[in-house]
Amino acid sequence: MTYDPIGRLLLTPVDREAPDRVARLRRLGLGERPEPAFDAFARRLAQLTGAPYAMVNFIGEELQFFAGLHTPRGAGDARSLGRDLGYCPHVVVRRKALVLEDVRDFPRFATNALVDETGVRSYLGAPLIDRTGLALGTVCVVDTEPRRWGRAGLDTIKASAAELMAHIQRLEDGLL
Repeated sequence: MTYDPIGRLLLTPVDREAPDRVARLRRLGLGERPEPAFDAFARRLAQLTGAPYAMVNFIGEELQFFAGLHTPRGAGDARSLGRDLGYCPHVVVRRKALVLEDVRDFPRFATNALVDETGVRSYLGAPLIDRTGLALGTVCVVDTEPRRWGRAGLDTIKASAAELMAHIQRLEDGLL
């Protein structure tokens, strides 16, 4: 867990499920390499929401891994990020969607290094909760401008998470 040395805000939530999640991801064969189907899913999600960035993100004990990634051309394609950066670890621990129309409006999230380092201004993400009840990661979109995601955005990200979990369950069942 990370604290802001000035404000003493808890930046990274305590994640008691991390060891179980990592074991489950290994059993599923997820979270360690890019997946073309997840890249395609992220690309569709970016198009659907009009966001420049979209990810299928699996959360480990120390790192987040973007098994699916869509970025604007020239923006880079780094596939991992420290667990203490970004907003997806909060979604996984909360087990609820997170809507941040302007991250600077929320002191807990405004101090995240991604705001200054990469220009993140808005975030919309939902947890990927599997049939065992574990939150494996997230689907999310990010913009460098404030966004009014609204109810439609929230419904879209939640439906996208459910769609992806149904796909993962079919993979696990050997149906794909």
